[in-house]
Amino acid sequence: MTAKDAKKHTYKHGIQHYIVLLGLLVSISYLFYSFIIPRAVEGAVVSLFKPEGEKEMGHFDGVIAMGTQEAGRFKPGSGLKGIINTEYLFDFTNNPRTEAKDGYSKKSDEWVVRAPKLGEEAIILQPMIGFSILAFVFGAGISMVLTLIFPATIGFMAYKVDREIIHTKSKIRLQTGFNNDIVEVLTVSEKQLETMDRDHVAKVFRYVWDRTEPEEDVTGKQGIKFSSMFDDNTDILEFRDEVLYLRIKEFFSDFVMKEIIDTKEAQSYSRNRLQFMKGLRLYMSHHFTEKYSNNVTGLAYFGAAILIIVIGVRGLKFIPPTRPSLILGAIFLEGSMLGLLAFTLVYTEEEERMDRMLKKMEDASRNQLETLEDVSKDMHKMSVALVEGNSDLIKTKINQAVTEFLSNPNNLRGEVADELGRIVMTALSKGISAGSK
Repeated sequence: MTAKDAKKHTYKHGIQHYIVLLGLLVSISYLFYSFIIPRAVEGAVVSLFKPEGEKEMGHFDGVIAMGTQEAGRFKPGSGLKGIINTEYLFDFTNNPRTEAKDGYSKKSDEWVVRAPKLGEEAIILQPMIGFSILAFVFGAGISMVLTLIFPATIGFMAYKVDREIIHTKSKIRLQTGFNNDIVEVLTVSEKQLETMDRDHVAKVFRYVWDRTEPEEDVTGKQGIKFSSMFDDNTDILEFRDEVLYLRIKEFFSDFVMKEIIDTKEAQSYSRNRLQFMKGLRLYMSHHFTEKYSNNVTGLAYFGAAILIIVIGVRGLKFIPPTRPSLILGAIFLEGSMLGLLAFTLVYTEEEERMDRMLKKMEDASRNQLETLEDVSKDMHKMSVALVEGNSDLIKTKINQAVTEFLSNPNNLRGEVADELGRIVMTALSKGISAGSK
């Protein structure tokens, strides 16, 4: 995104972004809840608890069970009583069942699982309590990915990434002191850099090279000149990515270099939305993890607290073992929060190595010490010049002030007169004492 586009860019989502996101979230969550999750749970449960050996399971009005000798006369809608053997029963349908008609009972919003391995009583699952959170998590995740692929005019996440590109460029300018034109050259993609004017690019490279010139070391050795590293035969892509980036990294910090690289990759995503992982990395690393990491950690602890409470209530027998839906819901809630926490940690920037940080602090302290030494020397020279050049003037001024004070009769009548009188009286008393002896 160019500077001209940035001026036109607003920083608030439009109503269309929320409508598209909400529509995707509701529709995808409903798809998972109504079709994908029931089939997935059914397949997992049947494979774990189906009868072993040569016993075969049949499908009767959506119910998986073993048929009886009367199974041949089964007709859809006629009931399942006498048709199936309820020793093995896997009913993941939304049809209500009654004891009189089907041989077992359940509500339309319940699933029934019965197998000898699970005990004598059937397990009743309530998908609204146990699996709605899982459907919402899948719906939210897929909706975010789709809005990354959509154009920024309607894509919620695509708009966020484009906005974060502008914000990250601004942070780079503040941290480095480079102007917008230089930041644009540093963060532009490889294809766009090749189309730029070579003289202009070389001018920018020279400025960055000189700006990142290291301080002269104790041996007096100077750094490498730009002209010895860059000429007409130098590949500008290789020079920027291999040489200039390394110089910026050493002069500023690893984090500044990471911002430049991630911004460059994100601008490739702006031209090809299918490369959404590049845009997602910029948004997660330089915005989401910085602003919401504590919130995600808090949610993970919140989910753990709910899971502990639910398990505690289950231990007190307030949740029967035949109805584990609430426990499943708490497990999926905590699992989704831990998944979000793990996803956030993947994009969290690592702390800079301690030895590198100490080296930079040492260099900064050395520079500050040298600066203070120079300032103290200058102040000493100035003070010496002031004292030596103005000592006679200062003496003259002091003599004038004393003379003016003593020449004033009012001053003599005051404290000075009192002090002189005291001195005279003391001297006279000492003289009289000496004469009497």
